[in-house]
Amino acid sequence: MVSSFDKFQKRRLISSYFSVILSVFLVLFLLGILGFFIINSKKLADDFKEKIAMTVFFKNTANDSILNDFGTELKSKAFSKSFVYVSKETAAKQHTDIIGENFMEFLGENPLQNSFDIHLKADYVVKDSITKVESQLRKNPMISDIVYDKQLVNLVNDNINKVSMWILIISGFLTFIAVLLINSSLRLSIHSNRFIIKTMQMVGATKSFIRKPFVMRSIKLGMIGAGLAIIALIGVLVYVQVNFPDLGILDNKILVAVVLLMVFGIGVLITWISTYFATQRFLNLRTDDLY
Repeated sequence: MVSSFDKFQKRRLISSYFSVILSVFLVLFLLGILGFFIINSKKLADDFKEKIAMTVFFKNTANDSILNDFGTELKSKAFSKSFVYVSKETAAKQHTDIIGENFMEFLGENPLQNSFDIHLKADYVVKDSITKVESQLRKNPMISDIVYDKQLVNLVNDNINKVSMWILIISGFLTFIAVLLINSSLRLSIHSNRFIIKTMQMVGATKSFIRKPFVMRSIKLGMIGAGLAIIALIGVLVYVQVNFPDLGILDNKILVAVVLLMVFGIGVLITWISTYFATQRFLNLRTDDLY
């Protein structure tokens, strides 16, 4: 018949296992979310940069041939992501829709100019590169003006640099916390077996022999926690992909697989290292220090 003490020990052991698995799951889930944010942060930043339009206005003397040649030239330019030709008639209609009245009725003519809205590739939406692009385009004598939001370009690049720095700091901090949390849970789990460890050591068992079952058990718990974290991460990815398809978070399946494998590997590695040092601590304690 199982004694009440044995039942208590079993419940405490199960509770200890559960706390380890929960710690591993929560920490690895947060690290996985952070990992996906990091690998997609550049894509998100690039998408935002490429939405900033550079508008090139042409003189009224520029005929259709000149405009068509400029459009053909843009297709071959390395800096051009996409472009849209906006005739002055189209521009007038857009202005009329915005302000709610036809301004040409009292002006008597259309003062607007034919233009191209050019969306640059993300690598060119930085201060030095975009200035070079502007200088290159202004060499065309038929271009009257080039307009884009210079302050927005500078603001975007400055904020991206700041965000990238903070992401690295937060990543390092979370990794440190992850090791501490998992290590604490494993040490508490092993603490309940300190007398067994010392008894085995007193009857002549080697340190590696004593350590092996604890390490293997912790690795299994780490694998379970990592597996649960991976399942939760896949669920989050599918949810984001379904509800926010424009983000294309699952477009690069190789990077997604790498992050998931890293989550699994970190779970195994941290539990192995933490258990190794935790058991080593109790193996080196004197018998009097166990109490």
